[in-house]
Formats: sequence, structure tokens, C-alpha cells
Amino acid sequence: MRYIATVLKSGDQPQVPRRHSRTVLATVLAALVALAIAVFTFTIDRRVDAGTVEEWAAPAFYKTTGTEKDAPPGTVVRTESLRSAPTGSKAWRVLYHSTDVLGHDILTSGVVLTPDGPAPEAGRTIVSWGHPTTGVAQRCAPSVGVDPFILIEGLGDFLKAGYVVVAADYSGMGAAGPDSYLIGETEGNNLLDAARAARHLDVGASDRLVLWGHSQGGHAALFAAQTAATYAPELKLSAVAVAAPATDLAALMNSDIGDVSGITISSYAFAAYSSVYGPSTPDATLDDILTPAGAAAVPDMAELCLFGQNKQLHTIATPLIGKFLTGDPATADPWKTLLTENTPGSVAMPVPLFVAQGLSDTLVHPDSTTDFVTQQKTLGASVVYDEIPATGHGEVALRALPRLLPWLESVGGGPR
Repeated sequence: MRYIATVLKSGDQPQVPRRHSRTVLATVLAALVALAIAVFTFTIDRRVDAGTVEEWAAPAFYKTTGTEKDAPPGTVVRTESLRSAPTGSKAWRVLYHSTDVLGHDILTSGVVLTPDGPAPEAGRTIVSWGHPTTGVAQRCAPSVGVDPFILIEGLGDFLKAGYVVVAADYSGMGAAGPDSYLIGETEGNNLLDAARAARHLDVGASDRLVLWGHSQGGHAALFAAQTAATYAPELKLSAVAVAAPATDLAALMNSDIGDVSGITISSYAFAAYSSVYGPSTPDATLDDILTPAGAAAVPDMAELCLFGQNKQLHTIATPLIGKFLTGDPATADPWKTLLTENTPGSVAMPVPLFVAQGLSDTLVHPDSTTDFVTQQKTLGASVVYDEIPATGHGEVALRALPRLLPWLESVGGGPR
């Protein structure tokens, strides 16, 4: 590139006959484009080839016996270097200890990425990422796929800036464990313990932490922020940022239950809640809130991933529209209590909060997010609210990045 630029600007250029100059320039530019395409294609092919092999070998990595000894949260059980890491970075799949909402020691999985090259003397700030809904089954974990990094929105920007990035799968995904879907404390612990796991590796991770999540991941990040000071006091949380977060769970389920996406999300949630809370909570079973058809369908839906099995989810969910619930989970106990306990924001976020919301979002409705922001400001939190016009649920996190990254620097959440 530098050589081409030099040639085109050099004093030798007039030696090319004028009638041939455009032909020569076109030839040079065509060669440059071909080279760029070849390099880009090689990079993509390298990552896909490596990711395909890693996906094939992944089941052995996640295998557990159920007899592993308890260990402090964040303790790493095993790691595996990933050759599919984005160019300019290094990455590992990790299996580590965490804690669920009932206080049990559990194993969960995720990935850790760091920029290539030595870390600064003070180490690198950690970004702990909470991914949006992908499903609840083990094979729906982001770290299992051909590209275990594809859902980490802003990954390239964070690595280029110098952050260490960690991404938890959440309990029950990847490694076997209790369900965690929209169970705030479990998800939040998983994000905090992923950061702890990174500090156990030789990747230059400091004790400085930023939380960042989208949709379900926003829910996880908010819970992690609420509990960080008591659950992981050795970590220095600087900021929490969320895009279209799941906040008012009762409102979320009621507003979306009339379509396939709402039934899918509710199925994942009811499956998790009945599994985790059912054994100890009277009436927290599927039959107590769902129609017979709904209760029968939930286990099958919980085995399907949102990506790659969307057609199957639609096939099951479509006949259930209007025929799923027998009661209102927002008013019928124990569901009302469980949803309230797993709704974030009952206390002010202890660090600066960035919230992005697409104004065309039909899944997480803007009114719900606005109500959450208003509540946080009333409680005394420092909040920046980025309302993004003509933006739906899927694009909001990416469109928030140009404002998010400078904001992190401004509140002390920079990479160093």
C-alpha cells in the first residue's frame, strides 16, 4: 500500500507516456484490489476453516462429570486456544466456576480475547459482554459455533482500543448446568466470573471492569452491576452499558406474547423458571400458567436455538398464538414474584450507566426502556440515554458504538 502510494505521487510518474497513464493506473489499481480481496479472503477462509475444526472438537471441551470439586468463582477448569481468533488478537475458550441464584457452585463456559502484543504495565481493562438471546440449550451457546465471536458487538473496536474482552455463554449453555434464561443473579454472576477467569489467564487483564450487553445480555449486565461490589469486590467496576435491555420482564412478556417471538422468549423463560424455582416454589410449574398445548410445547422449544432453527420454532409457536397462557404472569403468583425478583433496577446502578434504545424496536418496546431510565434517574443514577431513530432490536447495539466508546473513556472506563 505504501509502495503504491509512493509510485503514484513520485516525480517519475511523468515518464509514463500520457496516452498510457490511465491504462497503467487502472492496471495498478486492479492489482491492488485483487491483492486486498485475496488477503481478505485468506483471512476469512483461515477463520472459517479453523472455526469448523474447533466446532467439531468442541463437545469434548465442555464435557463434565458432575463430580468436579467446588472452587472459588472464576477459577478456571480448562482452556483451549482458538485459531479462529480475529486477526490481531488471541482467543481462548474457557470453562470456569461460577455461582447460580440458589448459591450452588456451577461450571460455565465462554471465550476470552485479547489484543496481540504485550499489555501495558497497568494491564488492560476488561469488557465483560452479555450476549442477546440465542436459545437455552447447551448447543445454543455462542462459544460452540464456527465463529464464537460473531455476536460480540463492537469486538473489533474494543480489541483495537486495547481492551480484554470476555463473553460468558450463561449457565446451562455450552457446559451442562442449571438454566439461567432471564434469571438475573445467575446471568450476572456468570459475567463477573468470566472477568475473574480472564484474570487467572496470562492475558494482561487488570482489575478494571466494564459491563456491556444487548437484550438478554443487557439484563445480565445490569444484574452484574447491581451485585459486583458484594459478589466480586476485587473487581473495579467503572461503567455499565446496555442496548435494548430486558428490564420490566412482566411487561416484556405481556407486550410480546401475541406473536412468535414473544412465545419463543416466554417459552425459554418459563422453561428456566420452572426448572430452577419449581422444586422449591409451590405452583411454579408449567401447568399452572400455560395451556396444556403450551406446557407440552415448551420442552421442545427449549431444545431449539434461535439461530439456525427458527423455522422449527415458528412451526411450534404459530399455533400457540392466543392459546399459550391461562393466566397473567404479571399478576398471578408465584410468577409475579419471580418476575419482579428478576427485574433489574430496583436500586440505582452504582456506576455511570449508558442505555441505547432503538425507537423502531418491536421486541423491547421503547416505552419500557424509557421507564427504566426514568426510574434510574429518580434513584440517583448517572445515566446517558441514547435513543436511536429508525433502529430495530437487532441493530441497536452496533449503532450505539460511535457514542458508547467515547463515553466509556469519559467516565473512566477506558482500556488502560
